[in-house]
Amino acid sequence: MDWLQNNIDADTILKYAVPVIGVLILLVFGWGIAAWIGRLTAAAMRRGHMEESLCRFVGKLVKWTLLILVVLACLGAFGVDIVAFAGILAAAGFAIGLAFQGSLSNFAAGVMLLVFRPFKVGDVVSVAGHTGKIDEIDLFVTTLDTPDNRRLIIPNSTIFGATIENITHHDTRRVDVAVGTEYPADIDQARQILSKAAAALPEVLHDPAPAVALTGLGASSVDWAVRVWVKAEDYWPVKDALTRAVKYALDEAGIGIPFPQMSVHLSQPPAPSA
Repeated sequence: MDWLQNNIDADTILKYAVPVIGVLILLVFGWGIAAWIGRLTAAAMRRGHMEESLCRFVGKLVKWTLLILVVLACLGAFGVDIVAFAGILAAAGFAIGLAFQGSLSNFAAGVMLLVFRPFKVGDVVSVAGHTGKIDEIDLFVTTLDTPDNRRLIIPNSTIFGATIENITHHDTRRVDVAVGTEYPADIDQARQILSKAAAALPEVLHDPAPAVALTGLGASSVDWAVRVWVKAEDYWPVKDALTRAVKYALDEAGIGIPFPQMSVHLSQPPAPSA
């Protein structure tokens, strides 16, 4: 003990104590500055109306990246070879990337979905062969609820790599009802009746105005398309009401909606000769 005390002089204390104190101060200040910059980054993204999940992730990513740089600087102060250490980290990262390449593809797709925002929470979309309302957009999966109240959890790579239909993106939608009328009915009268039935619904918008189009002459009927514009949230009620109104209007006018039918002509065999 006496030997240790005799050999620890002021120079030795200064040689080791000063770097340790400096490293501790650097770690404390580095932690605080990294956390502050991370929060600042997340706040800036929120002001840009980015998704909350992406804001938090990027904020934490910035924070921990800065902390790693601070730690590497502290190791360099004690003579640790930072280049070799960085090589070890790169090799470890490469191995982890190979092991989790499926998860990483979902993660990358999740980031793209949060950045480009083809849909948001509450939108009704058709993705990966499923239709439902978006409940949550995570970095790896997207959760949606179907109209019959089923919860679907879909990997983000499946969504981002396919066609995305955002059904409720616009405030208005067009309702189409197809109907056929019998051939003996007057075409102009049928058009007038269908137009009146479409315009009578209170939810129907008048700009654009309702339209009735003659779409074809079918095998059993004259084919029509009744088209009206409504608010997006009124789509399904109006489709039901318009279909009902078209049927009743044609019934009241005495115009039938024919079933598919086929005319069969039988030729008489020639009479036998006497």
